[in-house]
Amino acid sequence: MTGDGDGRGARVRARVRDAAPGLGTLAGYRRQWLVKDVVAGVVLTTLLVPQGMAYAELAGLPAINGLYTSVLCLLAYAVFGPSRILVLGPDSSLGPMIAATVLPLAAAGGDSGRAVALASVLALMVGAVMLLASVAKLGFIADLISKPTMIGYMNGLALTILIGQLPKLCGFSTDAEGLLGEVSGFVRGLADGKAVPAAVAVGVGGVVLILVLQRWLPKVPAVLVMVLLAIASTSLSDLDARGVGLVGTLPTGFPPLSVPHLAWDDLAPLCAGAVGIALVSLADTISNASAFAARSGQEVQGNKEMHAIGAANVAAGLFQGFPVSTSGSRTAVAERAGARTQLTGVVGAALIILMLVQFPGLFRNLPQPALAAVVITAALSLADLTGTVRLWRRRKAEFLLSVAAFLGVALLGVLPGIAVAVGLSILNVFRRAWWPYNTVLGRAPGVAGYHDVRSYPDAERLPGLVIHRFDAPLFFANAKTFRDEVLRLARDKPPPRWILIAAEPVTDVDTTAADVLEELGKVLDDRRIRLVFAELKDPVLRRLEGYGLTRAFGGDRFFPTVESAVAAFRARTGAVWTVPEPPPGTGTDGGTGTDGGPARAEASHDDPAPPR
Repeated sequence: MTGDGDGRGARVRARVRDAAPGLGTLAGYRRQWLVKDVVAGVVLTTLLVPQGMAYAELAGLPAINGLYTSVLCLLAYAVFGPSRILVLGPDSSLGPMIAATVLPLAAAGGDSGRAVALASVLALMVGAVMLLASVAKLGFIADLISKPTMIGYMNGLALTILIGQLPKLCGFSTDAEGLLGEVSGFVRGLADGKAVPAAVAVGVGGVVLILVLQRWLPKVPAVLVMVLLAIASTSLSDLDARGVGLVGTLPTGFPPLSVPHLAWDDLAPLCAGAVGIALVSLADTISNASAFAARSGQEVQGNKEMHAIGAANVAAGLFQGFPVSTSGSRTAVAERAGARTQLTGVVGAALIILMLVQFPGLFRNLPQPALAAVVITAALSLADLTGTVRLWRRRKAEFLLSVAAFLGVALLGVLPGIAVAVGLSILNVFRRAWWPYNTVLGRAPGVAGYHDVRSYPDAERLPGLVIHRFDAPLFFANAKTFRDEVLRLARDKPPPRWILIAAEPVTDVDTTAADVLEELGKVLDDRRIRLVFAELKDPVLRRLEGYGLTRAFGGDRFFPTVESAVAAFRARTGAVWTVPEPPPGTGTDGGTGTDGGPARAEASHDDPAPPR
């Protein structure tokens, strides 16, 4: 009985650790970690407070809601998060998406309270999407956005944030919408003399100070230093009297647990925004978790991360918060400060609560342009110009994808921009499958096996035999591309006797492709050209057997290796390996024929009749 009880207890504890990894970490907590976690929590709080307020205003919400959000997501992730040091919170990449979703709906109500309620519902929806995706084990969804399109999206987002914050940096506001409208509104505001010199000095000085400290003194908390100096400048220079807006005293206390109300008319736009935010948050979380897990030797658990992010968003949504994601910068700060576990985040949450309850006026003299400086420097960190240049140098097609995603965000808006980014990523995958790389193989001197004649233009080939490789599964979209390429090879002069498909990259053949193969075999038979296959994977070969193609073609057309097929061809024809002569007009490189395809050897006129 005791043994059964111990076994059940162990299973219960294992299930608890699986559902709430943070509690499992607490069970194995070491005393020597405590001082480091507490110190890291204090250091982290100095970044959490100004960034939380700044990103709340970026989302079009009161600054105080950024602090509510920070507290709840830190506590929730400390319980449910699988990573020991990953830090969650309001994020600069999500702020514009939240604003784009909530503000058009809140405008109808005309008050910030409605905007907060809508943002809280949005957080609950994002949490629900994440939790459902976790249950369905859909962590791979983060891969829907390719790196080139993500770079373009983030570049567009950085530009959008930067332009949107410039009026605030200069002490005025505009009612313009869209990137071009905001640029125009900012320029008109400057022309009309709306810029406040003191605000410009604080804002621009704050941006420069943060960038300089981050570049030359990375261990110094740049944001905290800038915030403290900005608060000091308010007292010394009476910035309020000079027309500079201040944060003011924050509301005292912490909001009660509440379920925000939702009008049915708001459901559809909020759902669309929630899906986009969840996708970006997931991609950001997986990338950050992977980066920091690699440093600490941990393993990334995508589905558990989704579960934790979902729980954090639900917790934030129940206490007047808004959607959150992981933060690479805040996690890096916690790591450099010596964080060992999620107790660091708990300490940060406790200090924020203490500030709200006992010292709500701590940041009352913080200038609004200083918050704009925090947002702008965060936006600059989102941009990846080096990565964009690398794409240009390495692969022009992916550079163009990145530019298209950038333009989607800049010209259409943040939410349409994420749709453009996902759509482009999916279309790029489809394009590669539709027009995959295909080539002719030959025997390269001194290299085992058979290789691409584009890479080895001097590769030997057998007269009368074309070894063709098609680097994709055969399915409805590319079957005709495959057929057209094979027929092009069959039109060589003199025509080949065998066209051997090196089919190792062909991982599947659907019914449409099977019909095309059967028709292609008949066409080539009529031309006395034999279509044969080598290195078909067993599942693909069984599928062809199910389609009846092995009977239609005959079993002697399927070979286990390219080498065995080549040996069979040589046994039937007596062909000898030769180095092809370059076609006329191509010089001595022999790389391509006149139609853009690779050059091939011609069979001698006294070869035996083509085998049947």
